[in-house]
Formats: sequence, structure tokens, C-alpha cells
Amino acid sequence: MTTVPDLVGPDLRVLFCGINPGTLSGELGLHFARPGNRFWRVLHAAGFTSSVLAPSEQGSLPALGIGITNLVERVTAAASELSTEELRGAPGRLEEKVQELRPRFVAVLGLQAYRTAFGRPRAAIGEQSEVLGAARVWLLPNPSGLQARYQMGEMTALFRDLYLAAFAPG
Repeated sequence: MTTVPDLVGPDLRVLFCGINPGTLSGELGLHFARPGNRFWRVLHAAGFTSSVLAPSEQGSLPALGIGITNLVERVTAAASELSTEELRGAPGRLEEKVQELRPRFVAVLGLQAYRTAFGRPRAAIGEQSEVLGAARVWLLPNPSGLQARYQMGEMTALFRDLYLAAFAPG
């Protein structure tokens, strides 16, 4: 498989946007499929899911108001294999998806990829000032096990901020 299909549905509160699928995700057709990826654990720890899901259970997310897409569809062993041009072409495609899907929030997972793709070299983790369509944009750390800068506790707190913004009553 050369891409991993978007995981989407109606009435999304959060559309998570990874950088691009890794090789195992491409082989299996599942998002965040590598066992070392912390996405599924941090999603649960932050309150998005009632248990830690396996990648094979990703189909349950749209009913919870959660979708997944990628900045770049091409499968690579590491995001560092993507060209600057591939990343810079991503915001337009992402905005088209957002216009169609109309999520409340778009959460981009990867600081450096976001900075390159959106031309925002000083962007910081958290809510961004820009919007995509009508969606508020949130920047979160890449949950890949290869990304050691953020430990689980800190990542959980950052994802929890998004969870509270997207799912808190009121």
C-alpha cells in the first residue's frame, strides 16, 4: 500500500493530522501502527478514548468525533525523508479536507513539519492563531517513539488541553 486512507466521519470535533504514514502503517493500512508510537496511549491518557485502542480498532474513532489524516500521504520509513516541497504543498490539501469535513479542531502532530509546511518558523506547541476553514488549529508533538523530546506525561498534558477545548461542555 502506498497511502493510508483518511479515517473520517460526520461531525468531527478533532481531526488529527500526522506528518505522513510510516512503512508499517502503509503495509497494514492503519494509522500510527508501529508499536513504539505513543498516539494510542496518549489519546487514552488525555481522555479522548475510554481505553488504549490498538491500531486495528481505529474504526471506532469517528463515532467519538475523532478523525485522522496526514499532511503528506506518501509512506516513508521516517518523516525526514519528505522534501520541503512535499510539506509546503500540504496546507492547501489539508484545507480542502477541512472545508469538506468541517471539524471543530485540526491538530497537527509534529512541530518541525508544521513550521515547514505552514511557513511558520516560530510556531509553538498549542493553539495557533490561524484557522483552516472554520476549524481552530492546534499544534501538538509528534507521538512517534522516535521523537524523544516529549515524555508521556508532558504529551498527555498537551493533548489534554486540546481534549478539554474540543469536548468540554459549554
